[in-house]
Amino acid sequence: MSSILIIIVAILAVAGLAYLIVNKLPSKLKPVVSVVLWAVIIFLGYSIYQSIMKPIHFNQKKKVKYAKVIENLKVIRDAEIAYAEVNRKFTANAKVLIDFIEKDSFAITEIKNVVITEQRGRITVDVEKRVVDTVGFEPVSKSFEGRDYKNMMTVPGTDAKFELATGTVEKVQGVQASVFEAKVDKAVVLEGMDDDLINQEKEALGGINVPGEFISVGSLEDVNSNGNWPPFYDGRKDNTN
Repeated sequence: MSSILIIIVAILAVAGLAYLIVNKLPSKLKPVVSVVLWAVIIFLGYSIYQSIMKPIHFNQKKKVKYAKVIENLKVIRDAEIAYAEVNRKFTANAKVLIDFIEKDSFAITEIKNVVITEQRGRITVDVEKRVVDTVGFEPVSKSFEGRDYKNMMTVPGTDAKFELATGTVEKVQGVQASVFEAKVDKAVVLEGMDDDLINQEKEALGGINVPGEFISVGSLEDVNSNGNWPPFYDGRKDNTN
């Protein structure tokens, strides 16, 4: 908004100076005013250029920052899903989550059909049943090879931490389901950039943008482990500074 006001004032100033040169000023003053006029024109051109390029540069830097943040949120999501697979619930404790990755294991199971003889009254009956056997274990850490899970709770480019919370929601009548959410305020990610553009970004509605004030994954209101970012970021591999 401030850039637009500057441009409007500059345009009015140019128009006023041009009018003075043509209609009011004596000839000996016209060269001086012409120099001032050219200075205003140059300033106006620069202001227009900046007003056009500033949002473009903002969006370029924003996408790079968001991509790094989203990568960490994906690691948090995968860690929570793995933790819930073993413990049947999510955790809001980051240290517990990291310790789980480093120390725990997934059970490797095998399902097979077996025939069991059962006594039913005076007769015996062969009954086929499905049996699940544990045939081994696989370290959880193997699923996170090459991923920086130890620093997943740190918001990239800052000293801030992601907010991590858990809760329960009623999935169907009488059945409670564990849920989680990890998020960070966009203002934290974009700190140091243009305040007006940050405020506009926090009001984004979605589409090709991340909607709302936060970049987040999961939900405390629904059984949902998705992120709120557009598909563009799922295919992005950009680590440019």
